[in-house]
Amino acid sequence: MEDRFEKLREQLALQEWPEVYLFKFIIQNTPEKLAQATALFDETAEINFHTSSNEKYVSVSAKEMMIDVDSVIRKYEKAALIEGIISL
Repeated sequence: MEDRFEKLREQLALQEWPEVYLFKFIIQNTPEKLAQATALFDETAEINFHTSSNEKYVSVSAKEMMIDVDSVIRKYEKAALIEGIISL
């Protein structure tokens, strides 16, 4: 089975590491989902939230210093375990 993050891995390999990386996700606006998304990042991450106009969804943007390509991919793999999350 092809790695579902292979194209991203190829793109990220063109950058120099370590680097501050911007993660973007969309999740349902519930305390549980917000807690799960926030838990993906460490205390040094800069996390911003923007609620949709109908308040059903929240976009989560997080800037975090990442060591290498694999650390970014691992973060996306953890995020994929959150039911209903959309990675941008």
